[in-house]
Amino acid sequence: MSQVRMYCTDSCPFCAKAERLLERKGITPEKIRIDTDPERFEEMVALAGRDTVPQVFVGERHLGGFDDLVDLDLDGELDLLLKGACGAAPAGRTALGRGRWDGRGRREAR
Repeated sequence: MSQVRMYCTDSCPFCAKAERLLERKGITPEKIRIDTDPERFEEMVALAGRDTVPQVFVGERHLGGFDDLVDLDLDGELDLLLKGACGAAPAGRTALGRGRWDGRGRREAR
């Protein structure tokens, strides 16, 4: 099983929802609190390219935020990613479930 990390804050409702979704899958994520450790915020932005929480990673693979986790779950991809059954994402891209890539490593709107 791959290690799951979640950048979060204590007061974020979407962080709590993401944690509950992962726990329903049998995963207890390593929580990295950016509200108590500001240096970790900069780390999260550098790794995820986003400045909102939660940001979830499986190993080195960025899955995205809560909405992205839900999309992956609805598509049946989340279980595969959590089991480490999927191959690596293409360079410069993240696994973001539904939608098409816009050519810059970001997902187009649905």
